[in-house]
Amino acid sequence: MRTLHVAEGSPETAVLVDGASVAAVGPYEELAAAHPDARVRRWPGILTPGLLNVYGPELLEDTYHPDPREAGWLGTEPIGGERARALFRSNPSRVGASARRGVQRLFAHGTVAVAGELRARPVVDTVRRAGLAIGHRPPSLPGPASLSPTPLVLLPPLTQGAPARFAIFDVPTRAELVSQGTDTCVATVLAGRLVYRAR
Repeated sequence: MRTLHVAEGSPETAVLVDGASVAAVGPYEELAAAHPDARVRRWPGILTPGLLNVYGPELLEDTYHPDPREAGWLGTEPIGGERARALFRSNPSRVGASARRGVQRLFAHGTVAVAGELRARPVVDTVRRAGLAIGHRPPSLPGPASLSPTPLVLLPPLTQGAPARFAIFDVPTRAELVSQGTDTCVATVLAGRLVYRAR
């Protein structure tokens, strides 16, 4: 079944999804009239092409994302540096599990693509299975690795026939997205699937 995604702050860029691809992009009223049988998902805020996070290796290979069951002794926030390396050395199976949780955190920030050379096989496999696109990394990085990096890098506009990957942020404009950051993400779609939805 086709799904029509529309955000109240950007009804002129509604997206019709058919399977894993974008079937059409345009004003909501036009797409709804042309495809009356499509399921409609309405979102607050603005619909964007989603974000590229250039810190793939730093966030997925050099950072440990604790399991909720470890919160009592490791907390819930990502762990970096020597402490993360020690956790990975003590139990190499943690690499893949941590990467899976890290990918979920990326989804919660509207990330649909990562950049940087990934070397750890469990991380490469996790990124591939998740459906994250691989983008180009700039020669110099603007600052420390972050789930909400500055500046934000939006992917090119959505087009008919392109992969259905995009994100919705609960802000009125792109300027507000830059100001408020990616914690405002309410939904992320990859390959036509809703991979993240804010509760």
